[in-house]
Amino acid sequence: MSIIIAILIFGIIIIIHELGHFIAAKANGVKVNEFAIGMGPAIFKKQKGETLYALRLFPIGGFCAMEGEDDGSSDSRAFCNKPVWRRIIIVCAGVFMNLVLGVVILMVNTATSDAITTTTVSKFEENAVSHETGLEVGDQIYRINGMRIYTSMDMSYQFTNDEDGVYDMVVIRDGEKVELDGVQLSMKDDVIHYDFWVYPGEITAGSVISEAFKQTATDARLIYISLADMIKGKYSLKDMSGPVGIVDSIGDVIESEKNEETGKINWSELSDTIMTLAAFITINVGIFNILPLPALDGGRLIFLIIEGIRRKPVPPEKEGLVHTVGLLALFALMIVITVSDIIKIV
Repeated sequence: MSIIIAILIFGIIIIIHELGHFIAAKANGVKVNEFAIGMGPAIFKKQKGETLYALRLFPIGGFCAMEGEDDGSSDSRAFCNKPVWRRIIIVCAGVFMNLVLGVVILMVNTATSDAITTTTVSKFEENAVSHETGLEVGDQIYRINGMRIYTSMDMSYQFTNDEDGVYDMVVIRDGEKVELDGVQLSMKDDVIHYDFWVYPGEITAGSVISEAFKQTATDARLIYISLADMIKGKYSLKDMSGPVGIVDSIGDVIESEKNEETGKINWSELSDTIMTLAAFITINVGIFNILPLPALDGGRLIFLIIEGIRRKPVPPEKEGLVHTVGLLALFALMIVITVSDIIKIV
């Protein structure tokens, strides 16, 4: 079941991403030679007009092959012959669609939940350390250690990833920003314990939309923060997960939602968790793709920006070489992460 769910999640995310490129290409008058979901040999293909639509064997990607995308072409509708600004729109459209999908999923998830988890303190446990060190009922947590807090996930990230367990906060109290230095949380068995509760937020059309966008921003920012932490050496490659690791995580989620006595799955809770995971993955895919790395959309965007500044394109053979090297490096990274995932599972 976990494999099927993972294939469905990745399949939808890939389709949405490539559909973004496809729609943008068509809207900007670019000829699309092939629109494919999956990689490897085609198991189904159909020519419709100028475009070949294909479903390929391995569900590990997809592509929207445009005329003149990687080399020159005399066709007036070729990608390479369109103005830079149109090509930028086409390149960024996949990322945009991934983020839109993330927002939509989070909107549905929020709208079907009982309440929104806010960042405003509602009450404390008895002898709560956080209360003793500065927090008050009604405080809306605005910043923790300099990071702007938008969602409860932002709070959790800061609380669990701080090294000394002492937090410099800014809260909104009675409509004014108040600085609190040295706020702490209770500890149980040397583990941080949340010793306060927050108010539930009302589910309305406005709050659902607002929360979905804030959660998308939170997920996107956490991805960049995690990458920065990896560069600093806080995390290593073994802490990353690829498709195999995600399948394993989905399996853990399924097991956690099984009734111990009957073995039946709580489908309502499972669907909420899976949708949250799907939103995080599609946002992750979008953010990762826009990174300025060869072979990714962000790498192509950099070359287009350079072309716009120079008013002439980088020679196709040089750009192609950079993307080829980047693609090989990306495949190597995928292999390393997959092996790491398998080792962790075994």
